[in-house]
Amino acid sequence: MIKIHSVHFDSDKKLEDFIETKVNKLIKYDNDIIGAEIFLRIEKSQEKDNKVAEIRLEVPGYDLFAKKQSSTFEAATDTAVDALRIQLKKYKGKKENKK
Repeated sequence: MIKIHSVHFDSDKKLEDFIETKVNKLIKYDNDIIGAEIFLRIEKSQEKDNKVAEIRLEVPGYDLFAKKQSSTFEAATDTAVDALRIQLKKYKGKKENKK
């Protein structure tokens, strides 16, 4: 289950669909993902790179987290998902080593 929270603004359907598509792609790396929570916020609105995407992935016994900032929410989401992909690979490797 994916929950998207827009802090102090209303996100549009297109942005939410984009984020859901990106986060859903992470499931192919690990089917044990329980859910994802995404927080979108605008920081220091006078700066160019002021869009922040925070993504928390819930996996059994552990949470993975990435926070990235960029000029668009799409770019911030892309880099956060990339960081989570790396974390998921490490998590999956540790999980398999325990077997």
